[in-house]
Amino acid sequence: MKNSFENKNLNSLMSEAKEIRDANWGKKITYSRKVFIPLTNMCRDTCGYCTFVKHPDSPEANILTPDQVIKIVKSGERKGCKEALLSLGEKPELRYEKAKDMLMMLGYDNMIDYLSEICSLILKNSSLLPHVNPGTMSENDIKKLKPVSASMGMMLETISKRLNQKNGPHYACPDKVPIQRIRTLERAGKYNVPFTTGLLIGIGETWEERLEALYLIDEIHQKYGNIQEVIIQNFQPKPDIKMSNHKTLNIEEILRTISVARIILSPEISLQAPPNLHSEHLSYLDAGINDWGGISPLTIDFINPEMEWPEINFLSKRMSVKGYILKERLTVYPKYVDEKKNFLSSEIRTQISKMETRIAC
Repeated sequence: MKNSFENKNLNSLMSEAKEIRDANWGKKITYSRKVFIPLTNMCRDTCGYCTFVKHPDSPEANILTPDQVIKIVKSGERKGCKEALLSLGEKPELRYEKAKDMLMMLGYDNMIDYLSEICSLILKNSSLLPHVNPGTMSENDIKKLKPVSASMGMMLETISKRLNQKNGPHYACPDKVPIQRIRTLERAGKYNVPFTTGLLIGIGETWEERLEALYLIDEIHQKYGNIQEVIIQNFQPKPDIKMSNHKTLNIEEILRTISVARIILSPEISLQAPPNLHSEHLSYLDAGINDWGGISPLTIDFINPEMEWPEINFLSKRMSVKGYILKERLTVYPKYVDEKKNFLSSEIRTQISKMETRIAC
């Protein structure tokens, strides 16, 4: 299987992927207009490629207060944003006393409870839909967050156990042990959560491991039907990380991975690649993507702060030259807004109904 994809002519792969995309998604390429809210930049993991996380002793380490969150949300609402993306480090309170103390000062003893309350405040004080990225989750975590979030996400990243070994990017990172992330995907499926996942490519994984991860994601979707989108995200080295000298992937390998993902994954799964992580991102259209993910007119990409979002109107004009139409969407895809399937809480459906005059769901 490796050779059939790794050695196959790239143009042939891209053509096959593009045909699948056109047959199932057409020429409309979607994006979500969002605000990026870094609820906390502390984390118990220390991934070798991460610039987002700050040690609790750093003066930059923080947990946003409810007032700070609502201020960002209101600013985003004025700019037409529909999604509140809540991203956070994984369970810092389980490793660091300072992180636990900061949470206690806010009246909470764990990040999931605080995240749930923040989502409730967003729903009460704005028209935005919360999308949460808290990392690995227990069944109880998912049950707490489902009533107040329209969708959830966690990058599978890789299924490679090798990368957890000493000197690997996931060494001493308990939440990056592959089985823990796979269990989270399974739990999200069990509880009918519209879910976003994906691969982080170029961190040391092999082609076989990429393929295995894609087949695994599709297998879980076949079982539960809740994987709404898969992201193919290329690693970008930065000067302040352990992997600062790690080689970047060339555009051909990124395009090959995107194309193979479109071929392997069920066609109803949206395939996404971020437009701010490579200057040649328009070529992703020819490799089968149908979505750019979240783009913010207000906040930076806190995970890749050096990489600016494209200006939405400019992106739309560049796409139109290639025959594509840029269309806004909600954080949760239309097929999941169905009362009979129990994917969304009544509170989230009410919030979506408020938006029907602002965007076609």
